[in-house]
Amino acid sequence: MGTAELTSITPTKSRSFLKGALAVMPLTIAVVPWGILAGSFALEVGLTPVESQAMSAIIFAGSAQLVALGMIKAGIGIGSILITTLLITSRHLLYAMAMRTHISPLPLKWRLGLGFLLTDELFAIANQAHKGDTPAQHQFDRWYALGGGLTFYIGWNIATLLGIVAGQSIDNLDELGLDFAIAATFIAIVVPTVSKPSILVCVLVSLTLAVVCAVFTIQAGLLIAAISGMAAGMTYAKLTNEGNSGSAVSNSAHSGSSQSAAAHSVTADPAAESSVTVNKDENL
Repeated sequence: MGTAELTSITPTKSRSFLKGALAVMPLTIAVVPWGILAGSFALEVGLTPVESQAMSAIIFAGSAQLVALGMIKAGIGIGSILITTLLITSRHLLYAMAMRTHISPLPLKWRLGLGFLLTDELFAIANQAHKGDTPAQHQFDRWYALGGGLTFYIGWNIATLLGIVAGQSIDNLDELGLDFAIAATFIAIVVPTVSKPSILVCVLVSLTLAVVCAVFTIQAGLLIAAISGMAAGMTYAKLTNEGNSGSAVSNSAHSGSSQSAAAHSVTADPAAESSVTVNKDENL
């Protein structure tokens, strides 16, 4: 590849990277209170500042971190903590399955990197970027995804560091209601994607069941809400023949929405899956 060609490609990659970073920025800002809570809670449980920061840097899963820290504080064994963490993060398997057609043709270094950076937020913006009616809008952009994922990763770790610092100097930080950021973040992800009646049905059923299960302290409430919401959305789509008169792209998008509905505990699929081709020859 000549110097002239490299010069013409590099700005495109940089623009895509920057667009991904800007797209995820609102969600990154929204998750800051959540990260602060995770950092301060880790100190409260008994972890050192270095261990607290390493937890965010290595695990990089906010909900799993908070639950694991709570279980550590309660003295629960490592086996139960691992199983619970596995269940909480299992939604990422659905994300990976939904994005497999886009990710699998990429080189190993890209698959590993994007796999580590895959979060609810990255899944949302990466799939939203596919929507549109022109073929160009349906192409998966690895640089866009990298920009979004890396920006969110850095933001999460900075927020954790702020929590560690604040936790050492501010008492009763956990009483400030920072945990609301968890719900706010998922609301911000889901609401813009409610574009079909079936997705709305999925959201409403999941939301209702999640609240009911929480009121009656049903341990598997989130799992019940997720599966029921997905089933309700798919049933509605079949009964009303939603999308059957559309194009192949519309059908593919509906399929992606149904798969990822289960991934968001009390939410619906944040994005639609599209059928695209990835340029296998485009490497770093």
